Amino acid sequence: MPSPRRTARQTDLLERLVALLTAEGFASFTLDELTERLRCSKTTLYQLAGSKQELVREAVKHYFQEATRSIEKQVADASEPSDRVVVYLNAVAEQLKPLSRQFLDDMAQFEPAREVYEANTRIAADRIRQLITEGVAAGAFRDVHAAFVGEVVAATMQEIQRGQIATRTGLSDSEAYAELASLIVHAVSP
Repeated sequence: MPSPRRTARQTDLLERLVALLTAEGFASFTLDELTERLRCSKTTLYQLAGSKQELVREAVKHYFQEATRSIEKQVADASEPSDRVVVYLNAVAEQLKPLSRQFLDDMAQFEPAREVYEANTRIAADRIRQLITEGVAAGAFRDVHAAFVGEVVAATMQEIQRGQIATRTGLSDSEAYAELASLIVHAVSP
């Protein structure tokens, strides 16, 4: 479903809301605190969504829509199949960098936000499958099972975003994505 048309003021407010929530999380905020921090009225917030839960979902959805646009712009600039995979995963890492651990933890605990996150992870896995399939068709990659590679990437992305990879390996999210990109490209190269 496409996003509703927003005024410039509403878009600015949504982007400020996204910046606040991604930096500090959202579980502990009340609507009163949000209006105070964003310097707006509840009525203005309710123009974006009808409840705190819907506001959070809208903010998470907006964040991932903007991230996807940025990632795809970067991928469009890469021509070699292996570069496209690396650019894609590195761009994902860059988009996730500003997300605080608190935001990620809150998102994991709040079903509407988690659903948006999980849908975007599935989209990312599908995109990796597509990039691998294109690379196989172009003869740049071995004939691998692209769906399986996509599932491995999706599972690893979930572990990175939950903080599990950092805990177990000491790698930052960005370093983990770089390692994942290298692993995938080397695994599928002829």
